[in-house]
Amino acid sequence: MSSNMMLQKMLVLTSLLVVAWIIFTISQNSTKLWSALNISISFHHMNTSTKSSCPETPTTPVKSPTETELRVREIMEKLDRLIPPRPFTHINTTTSAKHSTATILNSQDMYCKGDQLDILLEARDHLGHRKEYGGDFLRARMYSPVLKAGASGKVTDFNNGTYLVSFTLFWEGQVSLSVLLIHPSEGASALWRAKNQGYDRIMFLGKFANGTSQVFTECGLSLNTSAELCQYLDARDQEAFYCVRPPRVPCAALTHMQSKNKDISYLSKEEWSLFHRSNIGVEMMKNLGSIKVLPCNKSENMKKKCQIGMKSPFPSGYTLKGRWITTFCQQIKFNATEDIRGCLERKLIYLMGDSTLRQWIYFLPKVVKTLKVFDHHGTGVFKTHVLLDAERHILIQWKKHSHPFVTQTLFSVKDENYIPRQIDQLAGDSGTAIVITIGQHFRPFPIDIFIRRAINVKKAIERLLLRSPETKVILKTENTRELSFNTEIFSDFHGYIQNLVIRDIFMDLNVGIIDAWDMTVAYNNYNVHPSDVIIGNQIDMFLNYIC
Repeated sequence: MSSNMMLQKMLVLTSLLVVAWIIFTISQNSTKLWSALNISISFHHMNTSTKSSCPETPTTPVKSPTETELRVREIMEKLDRLIPPRPFTHINTTTSAKHSTATILNSQDMYCKGDQLDILLEARDHLGHRKEYGGDFLRARMYSPVLKAGASGKVTDFNNGTYLVSFTLFWEGQVSLSVLLIHPSEGASALWRAKNQGYDRIMFLGKFANGTSQVFTECGLSLNTSAELCQYLDARDQEAFYCVRPPRVPCAALTHMQSKNKDISYLSKEEWSLFHRSNIGVEMMKNLGSIKVLPCNKSENMKKKCQIGMKSPFPSGYTLKGRWITTFCQQIKFNATEDIRGCLERKLIYLMGDSTLRQWIYFLPKVVKTLKVFDHHGTGVFKTHVLLDAERHILIQWKKHSHPFVTQTLFSVKDENYIPRQIDQLAGDSGTAIVITIGQHFRPFPIDIFIRRAINVKKAIERLLLRSPETKVILKTENTRELSFNTEIFSDFHGYIQNLVIRDIFMDLNVGIIDAWDMTVAYNNYNVHPSDVIIGNQIDMFLNYIC
């Protein structure tokens, strides 16, 4: 009996040892498995997968970080309060530039350079009735054609049908004043509603290459279909893009993309009457003549040299004799090629964004002949562009931002990445500068897409400045464009709102600002790709920030 009990105890002990060994082995393999998964995720942040259907909200395929979601919601609520619904019944009850009145407050025979001139604008409808609410999208500008001078005016909306339009008289001479009614408040409200109503006014076509064959399928930020989809997901930043999966073709075979406008509108036929060309950009101050500005020997306050981190007011500058002059810092004028080349020497410059920033790549070799184009072996105008001056160790690169990128030209998606990921890949140092611009390609889509991207860019900049605080980061804001080009999706109203978002998100960040919106209004620009004069002045401002 005693030996049997001893044997049983030994068997039980042996069994426990075997179970313990099995548990230990499983836990070790599990640790290795999770370790491998984590490595895979960190190196392959853009997950390509398939799914059978896609939710209508495109940027939440996985639950987003609470902080980001709350920030997106907070900004959207601010904008909804700023642009409340305005019922539209008939064009006669909307704001009329002809019937509205403008009065110069404290009118004088002559003014001094540096004075502020204020105008009270009273909005009336086409029947002559006083408007009882604000929200009109106005553009104020002062100018002197002979002096090639211009500057933005500041508009304060009292939300009761009256506006204060303020001009700072930056130069002496005869000055003309202008306030354009771009869209009445009813039109702005309609555009805001339409912007956030859907994703399908722009259709994307993705090209999948499979050996020697190729096939195109529909892609987008959101696809309302039951077809099997390829999901291209940046899980960390909750950025997603989708394509209908072609039969018997892997999702990783997506190589190129292009877009097409679809014949879809979220505006009613009556609302469209507000966006006829004759109703866009109508002068509201036809009866105000020019004013005379004298020097008056006023002393000017000494300004500090332009540098990263300075707050950019509005207006941030003015143009005089074709040159942009800042109001908040002392500029160095880079007049000669040698000055520019000396500033760029031993610099790595990364331009990230749309074609308005690609213009810099085209402009710079015209003034710095030693900058040579490096063939990046891509095709089309949207490939990565590189300028090199090997002797002076200068590298300048432009790379487009990722989805959404709106163009009918077929472009490669194999070498692109979201701007936050591009920033994460840079080590940064005192000789590195980054310029970022986003906006034009986001105008056709709901605002939450743009807000999320801007937040993610900000977080990437914060990460960069933590590991390399001497790296210089500059934001170029969105510029104005054609007044009547597909107004529902490309109106400057959308650009203006997106600029407000950028200022809100980046206000406390140590970056430089090139206010392209303010600059293009001052130059009276109506082209999505401004002239070389404007591009040259943007680059001059950039050089002031980095040298």
